[in-house]
Amino acid sequence: MFREEGQGGTRDGGGTRDSTAHAAELLRHAVGYALGTAQCVTPALLHLPTPCTEWDLGGLMAHVDDSLAALHEGIAEGSVALYPERAPECADGTGQAADADPAAAFRLRAARLLGAWTAAGPGRRLIVVADAPLTATALALTGAVEMAVHGWDIARATGGADRAIPAPLAARLLPVARQLVPHEGARHPLFAPEVPIAPGAPPGDRLLALLGRDPAYGW
Repeated sequence: MFREEGQGGTRDGGGTRDSTAHAAELLRHAVGYALGTAQCVTPALLHLPTPCTEWDLGGLMAHVDDSLAALHEGIAEGSVALYPERAPECADGTGQAADADPAAAFRLRAARLLGAWTAAGPGRRLIVVADAPLTATALALTGAVEMAVHGWDIARATGGADRAIPAPLAARLLPVARQLVPHEGARHPLFAPEVPIAPGAPPGDRLLALLGRDPAYGW
């Protein structure tokens, strides 16, 4: 799915290591952005609608938590189960359920994920996802797109019109998203049709429109 080239690198030697480090950096930035948008999420807001029409904010937070868990599982264990049985994350050491403080649970899960990727370094090359091999680079890049876009979903759901995807991050994720959706036939069932957008729109708007979201949602 993804080219195994870093910036000027190749599949072998330093190029592969560079591409994995580059992907992990993008994942860190995307998770950081999503963490920022989720700071204001409280149980009282979980009923709010989101740009993901199939989920309210509570459902979206649960989905993001599961995605973080899968990314952690992949880098820490080298595989991701298709139908995992994951225990609910606790927001703190008291046994408090994640839905009691979804923002705190998000922070905990994200910290564990980023710690696992840092610990793995460039050594982890292949990860088995539902019995199919995937490079660590591809998993990190896919996760970065998902975290950035869902971070925007959370921002829009909670009224954060000023919390756009940072332009430098969005610009770096655009080519990744184009590989995720190389043609219209590859959209279903994960992505809605591309949204028309004005020429010269900022990178964040172009990323959202490419993945079937209306950048003007909630305005």
